Amino acid sequence: MPRLPVVAIVGRPNVGKSTLFNRIVGRRQAIIHEQAGMTRDRNYARAEWNGRPFLLVDTGGWEAEDLPTSSVSDQVREQAQMAIDEADVTIQLVDVREPGNPVDHDVLRLLRRRNKRAFIAVNRCDNPRISMEAHQFYAMGVERLFAISALQGLGTGELLDAVVAALPPLPEQPYDDLAEAGVRVAVIGRPNAGKSTLINQMLGEPRLIASPVPGTTRDAIDTPFTFEGRHYTLIDTAGIRRRGSVKVGIEKVCVLAATLSMERSDVALLLIDGAEGITDQDTHIAGYAAEAGCALVIVVNKWDLVEKDQDTAGAFAKKVRAAMPFLAYAPIIFVSALTGQRALKILEYVDRVAEQHARRIETAEFNRLLSRAVGRRQPPLRKNRQLKIKYGAQVAIKPPTFAIFCNDPTLVHFSYQRYLVNQIRREYGFEGTPIRLSFRSTKRETPKE
Repeated sequence: MPRLPVVAIVGRPNVGKSTLFNRIVGRRQAIIHEQAGMTRDRNYARAEWNGRPFLLVDTGGWEAEDLPTSSVSDQVREQAQMAIDEADVTIQLVDVREPGNPVDHDVLRLLRRRNKRAFIAVNRCDNPRISMEAHQFYAMGVERLFAISALQGLGTGELLDAVVAALPPLPEQPYDDLAEAGVRVAVIGRPNAGKSTLINQMLGEPRLIASPVPGTTRDAIDTPFTFEGRHYTLIDTAGIRRRGSVKVGIEKVCVLAATLSMERSDVALLLIDGAEGITDQDTHIAGYAAEAGCALVIVVNKWDLVEKDQDTAGAFAKKVRAAMPFLAYAPIIFVSALTGQRALKILEYVDRVAEQHARRIETAEFNRLLSRAVGRRQPPLRKNRQLKIKYGAQVAIKPPTFAIFCNDPTLVHFSYQRYLVNQIRREYGFEGTPIRLSFRSTKRETPKE
């Protein structure tokens, strides 16, 4: 089955690549900030224009080669080169306010050496007067320029017309559309817990930048892949810090991106540093995951660094349960992202909890359970009144959500709600997924005249 054609957006830092990426994709997937270097890894998303689907790739900014380098900047450059290599078409973005920048020439030379079809888009042409300045970029030796405003969307349609016209011909067979299929998995955890290393191990290639420097991942990076015929999209999120240590600006935006990634995921993998042990920060992040409503697997990483005896894993699991009693439903797996030990075993857990996350219970069967549960334990009195449960039904999946109709929802005590959730779990399992109950009144409100 043929793969989707790939379109890569490349250019130096802070020319608006992520803004253009979000504009084409149609949603805010990449972080946008005034500080350069917000995107470091390759970020993938499915896009479509004039009926032609393609995979769009956002890349980190290409730095001047004569600048002092770091391991991270070297890896950003390597990631951009890999994106160029896999692309069918590239969009090189430049800034109309900075004509003649030597780094723009470096990027174009790289594209030509790779024999890539490149379209030069001159960004930040926010009005006709500024657009007149775009002609200066013909000095780069190109035949055609596209004056655009990624922020406002001006000129992007003409650019995309040219891009899709340059894509390979439509295949006779349908595309293997990895970007839309499969289970969406967010990899979450505090900074430097090994999230990018784990994803690279699962993918079998250095798709994401892994560095001992905390905070290397700033964006939430989507990476589709297939394993044993099953489709997944792995999302590497920025490490979530404690509220008190989240600075206004970049880190606050990164935390927001990580939490939004969980909300659009089917499953979250909560990474805990097994060598360092459970911290308050881990518990705080676990709370984010529980609120997001996605299924959850707790992954204890760096297990190769832990001195073990016969009951080391069992003792650590008890500590996890004690620190995070609200995640008692989440399975725990011990892995080493660095060595790959049990890394792919995680996908078995993902499949299992994703299935439970989307599970439905028939209404008649659920009401039999509800009747048995109430028969075993009557609701406690509140305000000298008795809660009377009438019937219920499952009204949603992802997560499983049940509406329970009663005489007065204000009479429901949290302890009885917890009891009902436990009864549902005892009967149906629902491993790895939260369960939500919505209590509703059977009384009809009298219409106001």
